[in-house]
Amino acid sequence: MPTISVEQNLLRNMVESRGRTHDIADLAHRLPLMGTDIDICDEETLDIEIFPDRPDLLSPETLFHGMMPFLHNAPSMPHLAIHPGTISMKVDSELENIRPIVRGAVVRGVEIDEEVIKRLMDHQEKLHFALGRGRRRSSIGIHDLATIAPPFTIIAANRDHAFIPLAMEKEMTVDEILESHPKGVDYAHLLDGMDRVPIIIDSNDDVLSFPPIINGDHTTVTTNTRDLFIECTGWDSRACESSVMLVCLQLSILGGRVESVRITGHDGKEWSIDGSPVEHTIKRELVEGVLGNSFTNDEIDNAIRRMGGIFNGGEDVLSISMPRWRFDILHPIDLVEEVAIGHGYEDLAHDVPKAPLTALPRPDNHLRRRIRGALQGLGMMQIQSLTLSNDNDQFNAMRWSADGAITRMTNPITTEHTILRQNILPGLFRLLAANRHHDLPQSVYELGTVVVDHHNRERFAFLVAEPSGGFAALRGRIQALMRDLGCENWSLTAIEGGPWLSGRAAEIIVAGSKVGECGEIDPLVAENFELKVPMSGAQFDMIALDSVLTDPVL
Repeated sequence: MPTISVEQNLLRNMVESRGRTHDIADLAHRLPLMGTDIDICDEETLDIEIFPDRPDLLSPETLFHGMMPFLHNAPSMPHLAIHPGTISMKVDSELENIRPIVRGAVVRGVEIDEEVIKRLMDHQEKLHFALGRGRRRSSIGIHDLATIAPPFTIIAANRDHAFIPLAMEKEMTVDEILESHPKGVDYAHLLDGMDRVPIIIDSNDDVLSFPPIINGDHTTVTTNTRDLFIECTGWDSRACESSVMLVCLQLSILGGRVESVRITGHDGKEWSIDGSPVEHTIKRELVEGVLGNSFTNDEIDNAIRRMGGIFNGGEDVLSISMPRWRFDILHPIDLVEEVAIGHGYEDLAHDVPKAPLTALPRPDNHLRRRIRGALQGLGMMQIQSLTLSNDNDQFNAMRWSADGAITRMTNPITTEHTILRQNILPGLFRLLAANRHHDLPQSVYELGTVVVDHHNRERFAFLVAEPSGGFAALRGRIQALMRDLGCENWSLTAIEGGPWLSGRAAEIIVAGSKVGECGEIDPLVAENFELKVPMSGAQFDMIALDSVLTDPVL
């Protein structure tokens, strides 16, 4: 999740300019109610972790805009004042299959210093992450309007097209930028397989931008800049529109005047920025049914106002207007959440379930209980790690191959959480790595779900870090576990590979079937997780184990 750092003096000045008092203690106590986490709060700075569903809070200015009605009872302002402009931009028809969505606006009269530039660029990069999905869905360009000559055109150019990119002193071709410019190297994959690329030019044929990679050097925003041209290109219309509006909102709070830009798309359709809120409708019975509480219109009005919207009224069907830049409002249930947050979870009525809650035990319930009892009896601590993982932890670092098809996340939020795990053991490594400053021995286990071939499976694993013990101590633990599970017909068969130290690993065989494997951890594998202590462990497959054991309770 992205984190923003806000200077307390900046926030204090913005709050007090609206006739309110900035109280640090009260702010730290109430701000998490908006859907944020406070990392650091002192007299100088406020570090806030913004949840992924609130990209409208990713700059100090837009955070201030969102928190004023919520925390300071200020009027909600879901409108963004847009003045008609005279600038136009035309999109070449070839862009349909290259980068079809183009949005833009102009903001005039902004007083800019180094801190404003820093906050503006930081906001831009956070929007690239939160809305743009690494610039794939949308990428933003911000230019000094005084250095360029409208109208603008976005064309499809050959890869030998040359211009001076940002932070460079000489011309480079598109291919050279993608091969050697830092931003080109980072984002070249977004243009893989394209013979022609998008280029934005002005009426003098000077290059403003090569989206989604880099701007032209001559359009750089400086402390002398007063008027700005904001453009956004991509594949997702809502992400592009929200990105432009949030940058404009930030600049308008800094005193800028937002003007529309008339954009003619690749299909000939025209677009210009619309600052009016979006009207949503939702059935009252859905709101009250989900939240288990009845609301008066005044209560709904107050809740929606605190969330930055306007309640237009209604009895059976409620009409609610929310800011157009609230990219996260996709479904009626999102409006239910807005009412719940604005009203306050602590003030909702208490209710009891209407349906009977008598449940049947899991078929493997007794086996799971016996496993937990056995491992806890060996002095191990049970942990619960995330089901989300990544290829490196699951396979590369562990020297394991995938068991079957890997279930991947379509839009992962971080590079650490890209797949659903197939193995439990890597999560135990990560836990010990996070606790490596504690004394030894450390012994942990986890019994949980993995996903193989897109189907859930149950596995459990344990990992022990201790100064001495080796394979003999590990075999003793396996023996104690098998005894507690009532298993006498088991054996160990030597294996090679995986995370295990050569000559110190074995398959665990019960009644002729493999139920798991165990061994001492190879120091090279341990180093992949920044661990440098002797370790041993094991991983079991619950289905295989359940098939060869007799449940003494049944």
